[in-house]
Amino acid sequence: MNDYVEKQKDSYRIAGSRVSLDSIIFAFQRGASPESIQRSFPTLSLEEVYGAIAFYLANQQDIDDYLEASNTAFSDMEKRSRSKYSDWYNRLQVKRKESSFV
Repeated sequence: MNDYVEKQKDSYRIAGSRVSLDSIIFAFQRGASPESIQRSFPTLSLEEVYGAIAFYLANQQDIDDYLEASNTAFSDMEKRSRSKYSDWYNRLQVKRKESSFV
């Protein structure tokens, strides 16, 4: 990878941390500045945030493909969970509606 990003199993992390590259990139794509991103992740230095963004920009197509695959996998897992535990999700939805009227 580089000094700022490492691949751990099937995900990218900021080197030496538990912060996912996904978190940094999603904030960057929403228009957050590196300084704002760093404030959201105080365990990271500003240099690490800039390094992660530079890594993304240098490998944008590969990382975009990785993010899309991750989103697809999460959506599939969510659909299976909602199907398997539909009663629980229905009860949760009812409780949420009840609490929104308070």
